[in-house]
Amino acid sequence: QVQLVESGGGLVQPGGSLRLSCAASGFTLNNYAIGWFRQAPGKEREGVSCISKFSDSTYTADFVKGRFTISRDNAKGTVILQIDSLKPEDTAVYFCAAPPGPYYCQNGVPLWPHDFSSWGPGTQVTVSS
Repeated sequence: QVQLVESGGGLVQPGGSLRLSCAASGFTLNNYAIGWFRQAPGKEREGVSCISKFSDSTYTADFVKGRFTISRDNAKGTVILQIDSLKPEDTAVYFCAAPPGPYYCQNGVPLWPHDFSSWGPGTQVTVSS
């Protein structure tokens, strides 16, 4: 399994932005599809965004579309989730995850946690004034 680690979370005011990063210990994520999920207290983990192995397709959940953007930093071998116009309801722990095998991210196909087997420990995002 891939060992993942997230970074970039923090406390931000409503309307602010954060740039979350997902990296793997010792190697690049360029060869993996990567998904981003979040889990708020007392709620189920939900899929937010996903990028395919060759970055030729992405998925972004409707409830964050227009505010969340997923991309790759191929030079660093990381996957970035840019979060803009943050709202209090975005408060959650954000996780990145890798599937056990080939996975194609596409809009219109929901992102399910059970399709992903390798998870990072998460990074806390808190949106509050």
